[in-house]
Amino acid sequence: MKKKVAFYTLGCKVNFCETEALQVLFEKNGYRVTDFNNRADVYVINTCTVTGKSDHKSRKAIRRARRRSADALVVATGCYAQGRPEQIKKMEQADLIIGNRDRENLPQIINSFERGSVLEVVRSHQIGDRFELLPPVKQSGRTRGFLKIQEGCNQLCSYCIVPMVRGPLRSLPPEEVFLRARTLVESGCREIVLTGIHLGLYGADLDQVTLTTVLQELEKIPGLLRIRLSSLEPSDITSELVKQIMDSEMICPHIHMPLQSGDGEILRMMNRPYEPVEYLYLAKWLKQQIPGLALSTDLVVGFPGETEDHHKRSMELVEEIGFSHLHVFQFSPRPGTPAADLPNHLPNQVKVKRSREMIELGAAMASAYRRQFIDTMQPVLVEKVVPYFYGEGFTPHYVRVRILSEIKGLHWRGKIINGYLKEEDGPYIEAVRVKKNQKGCLSDLHTIN
Repeated sequence: MKKKVAFYTLGCKVNFCETEALQVLFEKNGYRVTDFNNRADVYVINTCTVTGKSDHKSRKAIRRARRRSADALVVATGCYAQGRPEQIKKMEQADLIIGNRDRENLPQIINSFERGSVLEVVRSHQIGDRFELLPPVKQSGRTRGFLKIQEGCNQLCSYCIVPMVRGPLRSLPPEEVFLRARTLVESGCREIVLTGIHLGLYGADLDQVTLTTVLQELEKIPGLLRIRLSSLEPSDITSELVKQIMDSEMICPHIHMPLQSGDGEILRMMNRPYEPVEYLYLAKWLKQQIPGLALSTDLVVGFPGETEDHHKRSMELVEEIGFSHLHVFQFSPRPGTPAADLPNHLPNQVKVKRSREMIELGAAMASAYRRQFIDTMQPVLVEKVVPYFYGEGFTPHYVRVRILSEIKGLHWRGKIINGYLKEEDGPYIEAVRVKKNQKGCLSDLHTIN
């Protein structure tokens, strides 16, 4: 009988990409993947350490795995395991602690593991390390797949632990990018989301390769309808990249560009390499160049020393830009980062209040962004179908749409269906089908300026 392995993932899309690859790795080594709530022989927890809450959730998941079975092998991997292996060891719940390296050999490490002790396999990253080559993933049953093509970060923002646990910049070789993209498409994915820790610097460690050149080649893959980019730093937005997005029928007009704060003093303490006015001009230029652009961002509230005036200026800049979506984080001190040692840390209740205010502003902007597409026709890549009711999916601008359907909607999944957007219903826009052939990502029916 095959041994069973169960996975639990915390954190970012990169972590979820890695977990899917680890599942393939274990299946190739004779394991059967089961739900984390079931009894298993091996539990693998892919941890996160971006905030104190992430640390807490990681420890909670490790304890949960141990409660499932006293005899199972519990493996802690990922960023919390890389950065704080001693804390996991003190819990006395995990048998194996392995960081963000050496996981290509994880099944073999488990096979040679001697029970009764805790094995720690955590090595620091070095300049010149190669990209971790976990196996390609087939995402059967899904229309949108995530593809990790870049690893590591050199930016060293004062609050961020990621460079310490992910190491320096590394890029997946282009031939591997195309192989993995084709594998996703062959398994049924029609949209690929490119992910990385510092995605915009893909190719910085390779010869004559950039994110733009990879995008040009990905567009040639038969069966691929859409390409979506994950987070891009402001300094990574080049005219060449913007032109590629503008000229493409496949690259979605959706950019996630972290702001973190709208106040110049706070940005300098964060070690962010731009001023608020520079970000503002870039955002306005992007919206001029790419009609209807979905521009989303990350924000940190409650940074040490942040005053009410700092917060107000941040809110004003966010409102002036008019984002399509906000990801709001309360500042969480990460041991080992410069920001953790700054004076004037804010009380929790202040951070909660400012977070709530920013989230409310973000919700209002997201609604306003969605509503501008009402009374227009948009191509929707249908991801799921509720028979006889609706097909649900996203437009190129990442607006979630429900297209009313009858029996004909049963075959919509994985196809681009044109919808006439009628009215907002919470986070959705309700639509009716428009019968018109549609190829690719960008619609000639699009009327938003």
